[in-house]
Amino acid sequence: MSAVAVEGVWKFYGDYPALRDVRLEAAPGSCLALIGRNGAGKTTLLRIVAGFSKAQRGKIKIHGNDPRSTETRRQLGFLGHGIAVYDELSALENLTLYGKLYALADPRKSALEWLERTGLERVRNGLVREFSRGMRQRLAVARAFLHEPSVLLLDEPFTALDDRAIAVLQRLLREALAAGKTIVMSTHQLREALELATHVALISRGQLAFHGQCTPEMAADPGYIYAQYGEV
Repeated sequence: MSAVAVEGVWKFYGDYPALRDVRLEAAPGSCLALIGRNGAGKTTLLRIVAGFSKAQRGKIKIHGNDPRSTETRRQLGFLGHGIAVYDELSALENLTLYGKLYALADPRKSALEWLERTGLERVRNGLVREFSRGMRQRLAVARAFLHEPSVLLLDEPFTALDDRAIAVLQRLLREALAAGKTIVMSTHQLREALELATHVALISRGQLAFHGQCTPEMAADPGYIYAQYGEV
């Protein structure tokens, strides 16, 4: 069974088809990079997969289940454009709160573990509003990983990250893949993404132009896939 299955998804904004009959899948333990020009439909597709938006046609399955169900949501970790942490709480309070929302057995213990893994343990009691952007980004990464999701959905995860945050995120993603977790990421940062990707999906004007394994040629030359498969 696929970890993520996109089955004939259409999404309209008015009469405009933002997504047109998209069909793809990601197996357990794989990393699928969604690439394409601005406005191609990558973020729209990722939000539908995450259950934040609904398709007018087609289905999404996460391990065979509806992504909008409570049980499935607990299996998903989402990292989007917004950092989604509370400025007036400390780093520890933020992650403990999210741990309680995910009904973790010991939210504080999990929060402390992920603060350490993202290099924030020394500022665990500092208010987030006093953090640098890089520190806030690392806290958002910790929030996405906190509940040990089996599927990670990342929307432009490397954009605007500082070097340390990029290194932290890449290390955690490699560890997640080694543990058999599934990653789907929408990205313009091809070099960083293709270092991790096992598979690639090129979306152009809402349609799937390519879906297959990430080859050595793609990893060596981020422009290769556009030159090879172009626009539909």
